[in-house]
Amino acid sequence: MAVTEIRITGFGGQGVILSGYIIGKAASIFNEQHATLTQSFGPEARGSACSAQVIVSDDRVLYPYVTKADILVAMSKDGYMTHKNNLAKDGIVVYEKDLVPVEEHGAGVKNYGIPATRFAEELGRKIVLNIVMVGFLGAVSGLLPEKALRKAVETSVPSGTEELNLQAFDKGYQYGKQLVETAEVTA
Repeated sequence: MAVTEIRITGFGGQGVILSGYIIGKAASIFNEQHATLTQSFGPEARGSACSAQVIVSDDRVLYPYVTKADILVAMSKDGYMTHKNNLAKDGIVVYEKDLVPVEEHGAGVKNYGIPATRFAEELGRKIVLNIVMVGFLGAVSGLLPEKALRKAVETSVPSGTEELNLQAFDKGYQYGKQLVETAEVTA
């Protein structure tokens, strides 16, 4: 039974919860797997600490909380610092490289950084940085098929923003794909 534990961290307003929702939807609705989502956020509407825990499994999920994250997605330094020590020995850190200074985690952990905020700003809306991160996560982790993630993005974002969000997803996915291909060539 394949089970993947994912923790997504950041600040309220960065789309942390929506990112978790999209990943869970991609797994459960568009990839015939099982998924759970739990969330935690401060009382402020924006700017407070925020996290989402997603469990993706081939079988029913019996415990919906992350015990050791296989994947840590960090969109803020504070979120990364809070959760960096709860990472599996062979885990993956996906981080916003302009905002999060990542430390060494050990030989088995892979770090993948992307300037997601910059990419989102280039697309005209800083708010889509979370979708850039979802695309990037999909490419570097191989957890879910691109098609399932893309469909989950398209059906989860507000009406009228689908095209922008799919462009953000594609930007993150292509950057991640290129990063992985380059790493394989240099390894």
